[in-house]
Amino acid sequence: MAAKKNATTMKLAAVLDLNEATVLHRAFLDARGKNITLDASGVERAGVPCIQVLVAAARAWEADTRTFTITAISEAFQKTLSLVGVNIDHLLAKESH
Repeated sequence: MAAKKNATTMKLAAVLDLNEATVLHRAFLDARGKNITLDASGVERAGVPCIQVLVAAARAWEADTRTFTITAISEAFQKTLSLVGVNIDHLLAKESH
Protein backbone atom coordinates (compact mmCIF):
# COMPACT_ATOMS: atom_id res chain seq x y z
CA MET A 1 0.00 0.00 0.00
CA ALA A 2 1.33 3.40 -0.97
CA ALA A 3 0.26 6.50 0.91
CA LYS A 4 0.36 10.21 0.18
CA LYS A 5 -0.39 12.92 2.70
CA ASN A 6 -4.15 12.83 2.20
CA ALA A 7 -4.59 9.78 -0.06
CA THR A 8 -3.98 6.05 0.13
CA THR A 9 -3.75 3.48 -2.64
CA MET A 10 -4.26 -0.17 -1.77
CA LYS A 11 -3.89 -3.26 -3.97
CA LEU A 12 -6.18 -5.99 -2.69
CA ALA A 13 -4.71 -9.44 -2.09
CA ALA A 14 -5.31 -12.28 -4.53
CA VAL A 15 -7.20 -14.24 -1.87
CA LEU A 16 -9.69 -12.29 0.21
CA ASP A 17 -10.48 -14.87 2.88
CA LEU A 18 -11.39 -14.60 6.58
CA ASN A 19 -7.78 -13.91 7.59
CA GLU A 20 -7.50 -11.13 5.00
CA ALA A 21 -10.69 -9.54 6.38
CA THR A 22 -8.79 -8.73 9.57
CA VAL A 23 -5.86 -7.33 7.57
CA LEU A 24 -8.21 -5.19 5.47
CA HIS A 25 -10.04 -3.92 8.55
CA ARG A 26 -6.75 -2.79 10.10
CA ALA A 27 -5.62 -1.15 6.85
CA PHE A 28 -8.88 0.75 6.60
CA LEU A 29 -8.62 1.91 10.21
CA ASP A 30 -5.10 3.17 9.49
CA ALA A 31 -6.29 5.00 6.36
CA ARG A 32 -9.38 6.58 7.94
CA GLY A 33 -9.72 10.25 7.07
CA LYS A 34 -7.79 9.93 3.80
CA ASN A 35 -9.11 9.48 0.29
CA ILE A 36 -8.62 5.88 -0.79
CA THR A 37 -8.21 4.09 -4.11
CA LEU A 38 -8.46 0.30 -4.31
CA ASP A 39 -7.10 -1.95 -7.04
CA ALA A 40 -9.02 -5.23 -7.13
CA SER A 41 -7.61 -6.36 -10.48
CA GLY A 42 -5.57 -9.18 -8.95
CA VAL A 43 -8.32 -10.72 -6.81
CA GLU A 44 -8.67 -14.42 -7.61
CA ARG A 45 -11.02 -15.39 -4.78
CA ALA A 46 -13.16 -13.26 -2.49
CA GLY A 47 -15.12 -14.32 0.57
CA VAL A 48 -18.12 -12.65 2.12
CA PRO A 49 -16.23 -11.40 5.23
CA CYS A 50 -13.92 -9.29 3.04
CA ILE A 51 -16.84 -8.02 0.99
CA GLN A 52 -18.53 -6.97 4.24
CA VAL A 53 -15.40 -5.11 5.35
CA LEU A 54 -15.20 -3.36 1.96
CA VAL A 55 -18.86 -2.32 2.07
CA ALA A 56 -18.51 -1.05 5.64
CA ALA A 57 -15.40 0.92 4.69
CA ALA A 58 -17.15 2.45 1.67
CA ARG A 59 -20.01 3.57 3.91
CA ALA A 60 -17.59 5.01 6.48
CA TRP A 61 -15.76 6.96 3.77
CA GLU A 62 -19.08 8.26 2.47
CA ALA A 63 -20.05 9.39 5.99
CA ASP A 64 -16.67 11.12 6.31
CA THR A 65 -17.16 12.75 2.88
CA ARG A 66 -13.94 11.19 1.63
CA THR A 67 -13.31 9.54 -1.74
CA PHE A 68 -13.47 5.72 -1.83
CA THR A 69 -12.79 4.52 -5.38
CA ILE A 70 -12.08 1.16 -6.97
CA THR A 71 -9.95 1.54 -10.09
CA ALA A 72 -10.05 -1.99 -11.46
CA ILE A 73 -11.74 -5.27 -10.61
CA SER A 74 -11.04 -8.82 -11.64
CA GLU A 75 -13.70 -11.07 -13.10
CA ALA A 76 -13.55 -13.28 -9.99
CA PHE A 77 -14.15 -10.29 -7.72
CA GLN A 78 -17.07 -9.12 -9.88
CA LYS A 79 -18.62 -12.61 -9.85
CA THR A 80 -18.46 -12.78 -6.05
CA LEU A 81 -20.05 -9.35 -5.73
CA SER A 82 -22.85 -10.43 -8.05
CA LEU A 83 -23.40 -13.69 -6.16
CA VAL A 84 -23.81 -11.89 -2.83
CA GLY A 85 -25.87 -9.08 -4.34
CA VAL A 86 -23.46 -6.18 -3.86
CA ASN A 87 -23.39 -3.45 -6.48
CA ILE A 88 -20.25 -1.31 -6.47
CA ASP A 89 -20.86 0.59 -9.70
CA HIS A 90 -20.94 3.88 -7.79
CA LEU A 91 -17.45 3.15 -6.40
CA LEU A 92 -15.79 2.38 -9.73
CA ALA A 93 -13.48 5.03 -11.11
CA LYS A 94 -14.97 6.77 -14.11
CA GLU A 95 -12.83 6.92 -17.24
CA SER A 96 -12.23 10.40 -18.52
CA HIS A 97 -12.42 10.97 -22.27
